[in-house]
Amino acid sequence: MRSDQAKRGPARAPHRALLKAAGYTDWEIERPWIGLVNSYNALIPGHVHLNRLAAAAKAGIYAAGGLPLEFPVIGVCDGIAMNHLGMKFSLPSRELIADSIEIMAQGHALDGLLLLTNCDKIIPGMAMAAARLNIPSLVVSGGPMMAGRFEGRDIDLSSAFEAVGRHAAGRCSDEELREIEEACCPGCGSCAGMFTANTMNCMMEALGLALPGNGTIPAVDAARDRLAKDAGVAVMELVRAGIRPRDILTPQAFHNAVAADLALGGSTNSALHLPALAHAAGVDLPLDRFDELGRSVPHLCSMSPGGPYHIQDLHRAGGIPALMARLLAGGLARGECLTVTGRSVAENVASRKVRDDEVIRPLDRPYHAQGGLAVLKGNLAPLGSVVKQSAVAEEMLCHTGPARVFDGEEAATEAILAGRIRDGDVVVIRYEGPKGGPGMREMLTPTAALAGQGKDRTVALLTDGRFSGATRGAAVGHVSPEAASGGPIALVQEGDSITVDIPGRRLDLGISPEEWQAREAKRIPKEQAVESPFLNRYRRFVRSGVEGAVLDETPREDVCRKTPFGGKE
Repeated sequence: MRSDQAKRGPARAPHRALLKAAGYTDWEIERPWIGLVNSYNALIPGHVHLNRLAAAAKAGIYAAGGLPLEFPVIGVCDGIAMNHLGMKFSLPSRELIADSIEIMAQGHALDGLLLLTNCDKIIPGMAMAAARLNIPSLVVSGGPMMAGRFEGRDIDLSSAFEAVGRHAAGRCSDEELREIEEACCPGCGSCAGMFTANTMNCMMEALGLALPGNGTIPAVDAARDRLAKDAGVAVMELVRAGIRPRDILTPQAFHNAVAADLALGGSTNSALHLPALAHAAGVDLPLDRFDELGRSVPHLCSMSPGGPYHIQDLHRAGGIPALMARLLAGGLARGECLTVTGRSVAENVASRKVRDDEVIRPLDRPYHAQGGLAVLKGNLAPLGSVVKQSAVAEEMLCHTGPARVFDGEEAATEAILAGRIRDGDVVVIRYEGPKGGPGMREMLTPTAALAGQGKDRTVALLTDGRFSGATRGAAVGHVSPEAASGGPIALVQEGDSITVDIPGRRLDLGISPEEWQAREAKRIPKEQAVESPFLNRYRRFVRSGVEGAVLDETPREDVCRKTPFGGKE
């Protein structure tokens, strides 16, 4: 065992003494050491109940002969961080989470990891640590929040953001806004739609890093406690069998995850986190792979924000095992992949059936013939950009309109809420990429405000930043190269014609070659100014959004000095 280097022999008497000071007996110290990484905090609704599940997971580890050694990691609530300085710290927190777990596991010679997680950056950050360390590891989530109810229909957090847009347009009263605020998030768990947190929890299951049910069992269900106990037992089986994350995280496993993501219509953030996890596992997962698979994997689940169903409905319909069984039957998934159960994907889902053909539609009757995500390229996005095409109204799949240009999210949000965006416009928000922001903020507030005003059917939005999984409409993110790295999005001027062609996979700026060259010659590189040593350090190391916004081991210096703007936030 790895832990032997910290506990065996006469030379390790001081080490054992320190463990005994923590209350551990000789016979406990002899057990395999399992790091229980608990991302509990009192801020995130998806995490406030994790101590309950940690107790269940520790019971499982202990019963199966291991010694659970619990330690924490940080977590940012994207909803609370939205539309202010705090969102700049959200994506960078993924790297801190992975680094801190690596430090704890290596510093204490742990034999295995049980990763108790739930929300947006925390899930991939933990999985990235497991892939880097490559010691037996298993992910278990806190589970999804139940949907709220308002006026006879299910609602969720996106309903509140969109209500803000309706309120600004005079279409929602103060009283209705207050009632939605009270009803949309009824209790603990990751927000109820197929937003980023639930997308990534489902991805952990599709990859094979989590037990069946991980993505969909509700947070308040006792089955979630049982799953945590079973996870504790399962991680001990992984330790004994010597099954490691990189045995599971193969190219075929990432094929399964991308296929499941496309069928679910998951968050565009999966196009950041899955490539980042693949990078940590030594697997190449280019952005184009999402588009290649998306042309053959249909969109089978119409989930909020693009559709009427929530995670509780997906669970009732059979969850990710039922979806995987359907994909396997159609030859769209790889059944031979190993999982943390010690069995293959095919073995795990052999007896699973879809229990509601509207929540998980048959392959011959999909919601859309193509998968949920599309990758657009063109003269505005030479390296690529991402859109959740399953959440775009049909009339907006092809759209040409005048550019409304904003250097930063705040200015765009102010214009939208003030009613200054007209039908037909293309809102451009730039200098919000991984380097330029820095931190690649999510743009849920402006996209939800447009949706609340009914303009998700008349206005497109594109950014070198990214979107919440709760975004819907013709919202194109991850435009790369970003403005701060010399991307063409920096050349766009107010009133320019921009074409978004999702079926044609194009994103283009309609100016002449001569005008393009003239603007390029006058371009002055710039980025948003922030008074944060951490963020300024992050921007020196981070790669582009289409590369998963992973960090370089050594910084790449810019050719010329950028001019900061924005000052103190």
